[in-house]
Amino acid sequence: MKCPFCGSIEDKVIDSRTAKDGDVTRRRRECLKCGQRFTSYERVEDPLPMVIKKDGSREFFDRHKIITGLKKACEKRPIPISRLEEVEGEIEKKLFALGAKEIPSSWVGEEIMSALKDLDKVAYVRFASVYRQFKDINDLMEEVKALFDPKTKQTPSLARISKKNNKTKNR
Repeated sequence: MKCPFCGSIEDKVIDSRTAKDGDVTRRRRECLKCGQRFTSYERVEDPLPMVIKKDGSREFFDRHKIITGLKKACEKRPIPISRLEEVEGEIEKKLFALGAKEIPSSWVGEEIMSALKDLDKVAYVRFASVYRQFKDINDLMEEVKALFDPKTKQTPSLARISKKNNKTKNR
């Protein structure tokens, strides 16, 4: 493992532990050249599905994009990075449980919104404002109102879309 301090590839493992879910092995290492200690994480590489974007293009699933989006939404909020990594892990587990080779980006976005709804309302609204691309303040206000509606089990955005679809079907 390359030392992040001096670049040497000579190190020794001091401690090795399995994370609580058993999905990740955490290794504490010491560089044999500079003596600095650092942590590495090891996980089984699952076959990653392709994500189908709104424009129809496809790209490999990237867990770092989820973490980045969560960090932006939770910036200056009292949420530890470790919790964001747990959320990402939960979303990834759901994704792999589907067993799909391709998944729409909307599925990923809705999973993030669902997790943020339970985690932090401010972070949820921040993420929704970017993800949903609200046309005006009224759309944003509807989202916030739906967020605090106890009858809404799904993300407010999905609930609002469902309402609109039901109205058009009933006409």
